[in-house]
Amino acid sequence: MKPVLENLFYYLDNFHRVLEWIGERYADLLDGEERDFIDRFPALPQASRALFVRMVMRKGQLFRASKLVYEEIGCPRAAAAPLAETGWIVVDPAMSLDELFDLLQKPELCQAFGLAGALRSARKEAQLEALRAEHADERPFSAWCRNAAAVDEAYRIVAKPLCDRLRLIFFGNYHQDWTEFVLSDLGVFRFEQVEISDAARGFRTRRDIDDYLRLHACRERFGNGEAPLDVLRDVPPPGTDNEWLASRRHKLLFQMGQQLEKLRDWAGACAVYDDCAYPGARARAIRVLEKDEQFGAAWERLQVAMAAPESEAERQHLLRMAPRLARRLGHPRGTAGKPVPPARLDLALPQPDGQWWVEGVVRDHLNRDEAPVFYVENALINSLFGLLCWDAVFAAIPGAFFHPFHHGPADLHSADFHRRRAAQFDACLAQLDDGSYPATIRRNLDAKRGISSPFVFWGALDGALLDLALHCIPAAHLKQAFLRILQDVKANRTGFPDLIQFWPAERRYNMIEVKGPGDRLQDNQLRWIDYCAQHRMPVTVCYLQWAPQ
Repeated sequence: MKPVLENLFYYLDNFHRVLEWIGERYADLLDGEERDFIDRFPALPQASRALFVRMVMRKGQLFRASKLVYEEIGCPRAAAAPLAETGWIVVDPAMSLDELFDLLQKPELCQAFGLAGALRSARKEAQLEALRAEHADERPFSAWCRNAAAVDEAYRIVAKPLCDRLRLIFFGNYHQDWTEFVLSDLGVFRFEQVEISDAARGFRTRRDIDDYLRLHACRERFGNGEAPLDVLRDVPPPGTDNEWLASRRHKLLFQMGQQLEKLRDWAGACAVYDDCAYPGARARAIRVLEKDEQFGAAWERLQVAMAAPESEAERQHLLRMAPRLARRLGHPRGTAGKPVPPARLDLALPQPDGQWWVEGVVRDHLNRDEAPVFYVENALINSLFGLLCWDAVFAAIPGAFFHPFHHGPADLHSADFHRRRAAQFDACLAQLDDGSYPATIRRNLDAKRGISSPFVFWGALDGALLDLALHCIPAAHLKQAFLRILQDVKANRTGFPDLIQFWPAERRYNMIEVKGPGDRLQDNQLRWIDYCAQHRMPVTVCYLQWAPQ
């Protein structure tokens, strides 16, 4: 049975919460249209406000009164009248044929245009194409559908872009929407309550808001297939001290550089990467120079990068390019040693009938009463880290949280994520040295259960798994794993082995990466395996083949 909200106007109350929040925190950044809306909206009749928010929450800008029937609102035509007076909606708006086809169902279109024969039974797309030539103009809804207009009414919500802008100011992004409130009210999502100071505002100047809007428009154009260099001309220049906004700009540039690589525009790709601080951009620029056969320039950049790699991922990429470039330039081969190969387990098992998955087959084969095996992949170590370091992850530092619906810090993937919270993380990790960490992990497991976290996989945790992990994995191994996560949160939250096996009587464990027929280790898995080998953390790679039947 689905959960139900008792307050029928819950969505309107949530909308007011957003307006109040923005009015209190961003009054100095709002333009005249935004301030006018926030001031005037509460004065409208409740039914009108509710109808407006219902339209805001739905997709598109065109609606019909017959499709806006809500118990708590009553007559939509009566509720719409005050909205029309504000200019935020238009009654009986002019619309194109394409818009009309989106608004009406097929039987209604057949009646409106008197379609008969083969055209009546054709698909809507075919009907639209057939009518386009003689209906190129825009007309009011009442002119398109004279019969329907007698009992129905159409509205265009022209304030939708304004409301989207207010939503952006509140959330700091466009991927979160009004459903965050609903899911929170229903208890589907719960969020950590962080004290948000005025200094933590996502947008600090009006230019921040305008730059975000320009970036979003560029990202939309690029996503729709427009040429990268055409879009690039409209990307706002750097110059803001807003780090999370700058990171969005660099991410878009990186994606454009990748597209230019695919188009073999080496000069364009290299220029974009040179203006980009997104992780991996420096290595991609070197690779582009190599593809463009500028081997000397690529070698010079590679030497600079190798002297101070930005991450393990970049170092791995550079080490793959170095031998090729050295060979091209006639340099002697390097002497870098290869990583120690992990322990290997080869299995030949009969292929099961019915539904199965490779990791599950190996898990079930290795499982013993005295040595249970769990499928954990990225869930276990990340969750232990998240539970131990909860206070550090959710520390109320400027720029980390600026609305009540954060799944994690806004700067989670920033290069200085650890540095900005160094004291808090040091305090958390010190518990691995003094032995108090199990109590903290268990306490947070109970106190924070179900609250959104970028690290904790609530669905994968149970008491038995947690107890075995805390009993069998040495604190020193946990500390090394946690430190590596903090080196590069984005890259190092993934790549963990699929399975873990515990021997409780011996207080030991083994992580197992499973590879089925034809599968191979991915780069992030290789980096974790190499790191574990350096720190004597047990890892085995299991290669599964199907035994002949």
